[in-house]
Amino acid sequence: MLFSNRSLILILFTLCTLAPFYVRAENSSTNLVPKTNSDPEISIVELDIMSAPLTVEELKVEANGWLELVKAAARKVADAKVRIRRLQEKQTKTESNTDKLQDQLEESQVKSAHLDNKKKQSEAIAENLDNKKDLAMDELTNLRSKRKALIDRLNIVLERITQKIGLAENGKEKEEVLVYRRYITAVGGIKIYASDMESGFESIKGWILSSHGGMRWTINIANFFFIMLFFWILGRFLSRATRKALKFAGKQSKLLTDFLVGMSSRTMVIIGFIVALSALEVDIGPLLAVIGAAGFVVAFALQNTLSNFASGIMIMFYRPFDVDDVVEVASISGKVSSLNLVTTTITTFDNKRMVVPNNDIWGNIITNATASTERRVDLLFGVGYEDDIDLALQVLDEIVATHPLVLTDPAPVIRLHELADSSVNIICRPWVKTSDYWTVYWDITRSVKERFDERGLSIPFPQRDIHIYQEQKSDIRSMTKEKHKEITNGSNQMGLEQPTSNDD
Repeated sequence: MLFSNRSLILILFTLCTLAPFYVRAENSSTNLVPKTNSDPEISIVELDIMSAPLTVEELKVEANGWLELVKAAARKVADAKVRIRRLQEKQTKTESNTDKLQDQLEESQVKSAHLDNKKKQSEAIAENLDNKKDLAMDELTNLRSKRKALIDRLNIVLERITQKIGLAENGKEKEEVLVYRRYITAVGGIKIYASDMESGFESIKGWILSSHGGMRWTINIANFFFIMLFFWILGRFLSRATRKALKFAGKQSKLLTDFLVGMSSRTMVIIGFIVALSALEVDIGPLLAVIGAAGFVVAFALQNTLSNFASGIMIMFYRPFDVDDVVEVASISGKVSSLNLVTTTITTFDNKRMVVPNNDIWGNIITNATASTERRVDLLFGVGYEDDIDLALQVLDEIVATHPLVLTDPAPVIRLHELADSSVNIICRPWVKTSDYWTVYWDITRSVKERFDERGLSIPFPQRDIHIYQEQKSDIRSMTKEKHKEITNGSNQMGLEQPTSNDD
């Protein structure tokens, strides 16, 4: 009995010791009270700062606290709408009664003071109701502004919750946040009833003139266009600064210069558009998340385009060619007209426009005919074996030396090159400006033909001797007859029938 009493005392002592801790834990987990809604007019910036360190559970408590304030404001808005509607109905009845009294006065032959008094009373009542309705409309506009301010603060808390719990797999907010959003959508805005168009238009007018309604969105739209204009001007200034900086940095590719200048301007405009959306109170966080999630799908679907994009960047930075260069790429020869991140446009010598993917260019051999300021013209001329070689070399020296477009440094090379099958070949290799290449090529070729003809030098062409051998027909026939006799004698000896011959 003693042992049981001691055990009971020990159990009671333990329960009394642990009870305060249990009650404290229970209160901390279930009896949290909202703190940020103690001042309903707290600034949005301060509310956002206060909400940052809170946990998800604490933020949910704050959201419920602000939700209760939104509900109270929504109830007041609903009460004001009902009161306005009833005043409108009374005013309509009063005006109808006034119209009836006016009709009675007009129909009566004798002027009735009683009807006139009743009409004046009815008009006074209608005017009083109209004044009350105007006051109620002003009150409704004020209540809507307060409701919108509370909704804005609730949205701040909901955004903090979304930051901590993340988005759903479809890129949208999770259901525990969407519950609040649906309620905000349901109680927010202005609904116009067809049976009460006057009140509806008065509501719209009040919303337009409200600091949390039309005036607020007017300021937001003005801020949107101002931000876009500011960043557009900033982009233009940045693009000009980039172009000047590239000029000071040294000779740069025109393609790379145009690309960097264009990208600097476009980047600033894109940044400005994102900032301007925030001025319109658009939550760009989920938008950027959706864009990021869709980026992988787009990149997978546009593999070839992205490959061309990467090749375009390599071409711009390594500069194997530039605009107006004469190139041969992907089996296409012509002048480079333009280049972007995906394709290169080449105008062929017969004025055809060829659009070549950058990946086909960067992955193959690139021949740039105008990359250097000077080019060597490679010419080969042949003379006959019986012609004077020294005279031929002298004529070529004179032609090259007297041509005004041939450079003296580097000096031209004119040498006996090879003894070919049909001619003795001489090389002629003058140096010219790149732009004069074909002019010199055609001029020297024409001059060589004319001067060789004047000096009696021949320009041989390939020759081939053909020898034809033919046997005498009579010899062939005599040999055939002798062979026929041998066959006939052999047949007689074996007792066979003699074969017939066409020659007999």
